[in-house]
Amino acid sequence: MTNDTWGRVREDLLHSIGKDAFKNWIEPLEFNGLESGVATFNAPTSFLGNWVSRNYGDQILRGLSTGDGTVDRLEFTTTARKSPARTANSTAKIDAANSASATGASPDLPGAPLDKRFTFDNFVVGKPNELAHAAARRVAEGGAVTFNPLFLYGGVGLGKTHLMHAIAWEMQKRDPGAKVLYLSAEQFMYRFVQALRFKDMIGFKELFRSVDILMVDDVQFIAGKDSTQDEFFHTFNALVDQNKQIIISADRAPGEISGLEDRIKSRLQCGLVVDLHPTDYELRLGILQSKAELQEQYYPGVVLDRGVIEYLAHRISTNVRVLEGALTRLYAFASLVGREVTLEVAQECLADILRASDRKVTIDEIIRKVADHYNLRLNDMLSPRRARSVARPRQVAMFLAKALTSKSLPEIGRRFGGRDHTTVIHAVRKIEELKAVDSQIAEDVELLRRMLEA
Repeated sequence: MTNDTWGRVREDLLHSIGKDAFKNWIEPLEFNGLESGVATFNAPTSFLGNWVSRNYGDQILRGLSTGDGTVDRLEFTTTARKSPARTANSTAKIDAANSASATGASPDLPGAPLDKRFTFDNFVVGKPNELAHAAARRVAEGGAVTFNPLFLYGGVGLGKTHLMHAIAWEMQKRDPGAKVLYLSAEQFMYRFVQALRFKDMIGFKELFRSVDILMVDDVQFIAGKDSTQDEFFHTFNALVDQNKQIIISADRAPGEISGLEDRIKSRLQCGLVVDLHPTDYELRLGILQSKAELQEQYYPGVVLDRGVIEYLAHRISTNVRVLEGALTRLYAFASLVGREVTLEVAQECLADILRASDRKVTIDEIIRKVADHYNLRLNDMLSPRRARSVARPRQVAMFLAKALTSKSLPEIGRRFGGRDHTTVIHAVRKIEELKAVDSQIAEDVELLRRMLEA
């Protein structure tokens, strides 16, 4: 077999797999020759050679066998090749590995550091997060993949990042050799852009497709970024094909992330999608009591009255991080000023936090509550369907969005599937009319309002 034969095979591959795939996988190969029925190729990395063998090996073998030699199998060898881009990337990996020794990230995987506070032992479980906690525990046990990906979603400060870090810590404890890569969607996008800039897509693919567990936080940030989404999609598929676990988080369910490609939404929904609901009073109280025990180690002699902790659990309901910050401020205040923290002192010390934490209802929350109340899917609420069983609840949700939020009519319309502000005006007027003559509608609206303002 000659180089001409390999040239013809390359032409066939270019037409059959497309320009992008050819550039990424076939173009870097160098044909070394044929001996004893074995066609040998040099690949820049073992990862690329294994990928080509697994995905295009049969096609290459068939193409070569039609040439002027008998080819029984393919063999890929690797010869290290250096370039400025690869050297820069290697340096970044070394720097990241040095910091990882103190933060728990896997060696040679330049992701975000893991927070030692975010373990399963420190996660307070309650009704709003018990399913998410159980699913995270199951994934962390390792073994056969039961649901892939695990998709966690919910508002800020509800525990998504905590659970992802806890999974990583537990997996590394069970298998210290496991390659666990945790990073934000923004970091994924940054590394992709850098790989393009330095012409190091092979290194990028090798990094992200050779891990055992990939964890991407706040995936909504890649919405609207077409090239990044394309690479994320192929990375996702490659890992799933290898039975590697993927864990994703976002502030919304996959179907609600505008700007995210449908094919990615479909992949994200094929595993287990779990909602972390806003915390209830019992869960917030449990979190505060757990954090108070930790604070007492740093501030010996400072004890907060239970009445103060109960007050905070009642007043700060939207964000656990704000709740923890308020507690930390009270302990620091008591230690530095030397005053007993009574309820009045707590109100004075936390005046700004308490003002900012007054209940703020969001349109997303309204849509979710109304959909649950009427036993509809979220997609129905945003769809163009005009059946009364869907249209009436949608109008109720628009009415509540106008009544309970400060959003403008155009903003509300856009959130309901890109509708015009005149549609919102019509919905508000319609529900106002129905409330006066339909007791069931009036009851539904009042019940939903109380639930949302609770």
